[in-house]
Amino acid sequence: MLYNLYELQRAYFNGASAIASIGAELLTNPSNPLGYVGVGRVAAAALDVFAHAAAPRGKPAFGIHHVTVDGQEYPVSEQVVHTKPFGSLLRFRHPGLPANAQKLLIVAPMSGHYATLLRGTVERMLERAEVYITDWADARTVPLSEGRFDLDDYIDYVIEFLEFLGPGTHMMAVCQPSVPALAATAIMGADGNPCRPASLTMMGGPIDTRASPTVVNTLAKERPLAWFRNNVIATVPVHYPGGGRRVYPGFLQLASFMSMNLGNHLMSHYEMFKHLVAGEAESAAATKTFYDEYRSVCDMTAEFYLQTVEHVFQRHSLPKGELYHRGKKIDLGKITHTAILAVEGERDDISGLGQTRAALDLAVNLPAARKKYHMAKTVGHYGIFNGSRWRNQIAPIVEDWMQTHAQRALKAVA
Repeated sequence: MLYNLYELQRAYFNGASAIASIGAELLTNPSNPLGYVGVGRVAAAALDVFAHAAAPRGKPAFGIHHVTVDGQEYPVSEQVVHTKPFGSLLRFRHPGLPANAQKLLIVAPMSGHYATLLRGTVERMLERAEVYITDWADARTVPLSEGRFDLDDYIDYVIEFLEFLGPGTHMMAVCQPSVPALAATAIMGADGNPCRPASLTMMGGPIDTRASPTVVNTLAKERPLAWFRNNVIATVPVHYPGGGRRVYPGFLQLASFMSMNLGNHLMSHYEMFKHLVAGEAESAAATKTFYDEYRSVCDMTAEFYLQTVEHVFQRHSLPKGELYHRGKKIDLGKITHTAILAVEGERDDISGLGQTRAALDLAVNLPAARKKYHMAKTVGHYGIFNGSRWRNQIAPIVEDWMQTHAQRALKAVA
C-alpha cells in the first residue's frame, strides 16, 4: 500500500511539474511582455523552482568525460568490467596514467542514493589511479528469482571484487560501507587471501556509533527493530522487474534525510528562487545540479537495511566482536597487513567524530606505522568526499597513503 500511494503521488506531481515547466517557459519567452516586468519574473521563478522539485528522476550518469592532470587534459573511459545481480563493477581510466598506476576500489554506499553521489570522489582519484567503483543496483529492478541480498552478501561482493582486481588493490569505503569493507578486510586477512587490500581508507564510516552519536544514530536506536520492519519496509509493485521484493524504498530514505535538515533545504530553494528572479542562471543551475543528484534515489533490500540497523546502529556488533559472516565470527585482530586510514569531518552530522577512528583501535594487531587518522577541520559529511576541501586537502593524503603502502603490500603477498 505504501509503495502504491507513492506511485500515485508521483504520477500527480509528474503532471504538475510538466505544467509548471511550460508555464515558466511561457513567462520567460522573449516575445511575452510579462517576462520583462517584476511579477512575470517572480511567477516564472516560482514555477521553475516547483517544476524542478517535482520532476521525476532516474539513475544519473557519471558523465566524467575528461580529467586534467598537471595541466594536461585526457579523455576518460568508463566500462563495466564485472556484473552481478545486485551490482556491477565500473572502471574509469585515462591514457595519461602510468603503466604502474595504483588500482583503487571505491565501495559506494548502498543507502538510497546511486553510486554517482561519489562522482567527485571518482573524478579526483582518477587523476593518478585506475579507479573502480561498486555500482549497486536499484533493488526494485532485481527479479525475485535472483534471491536475497543481505550483509553477508555485501561482504561477499566486496571480497569477490577485490579478487577480481587482484593483489595490490587499494580500497576506499565512503560512509556506510566502511563496516562491510572493514569486515571483508578482516576475513581476507584471516584467510591469508593474497588479494586482501593493500590499504583501506574509510571516510565518515559508522564503525562504532557509540562514539559521538548523531541524530541519525539516535533515530536508528530509539525504536525497536520491529518498528522499522513494520513501518518503513514496503513491497515493490508488480509492474517493476523486482515486483514482490521487500525493500526499504529510496523515497523514504530521501524523506528522512530531507526532514533532518528541512530548514537548510528550504533555504536552498529560496536562494535558487532569488537567483532566478535576479537572472543569475549559473547560481540557480548549481543548486539544481546538486538536487538532481540528491533526489535521485533507489531502493535497497529489506534484509540488508534491517541488518544494518540492527548490527551497526543498535547492537554495535562489529566493534563488540559479535558480528558473524556465514556463521563465522569476524576477528578484526586478523588485520595485520592492510594499512588503514580513517578520515573524519569535524562537522559531520551523520557519522560523528570517533566513529571511524575506532577502527584503528579495533585492529589491535596492525602495526602503528600502518595506521593513520585525519580529521578534516570545518568539513561536514559530504565535504569529506566532494568539493574543494576533498580535492585539495583530503585526496592528497589518501594518494600519499596509497603510494606509501603499495610496494609494502606486494612484498608481503610475495
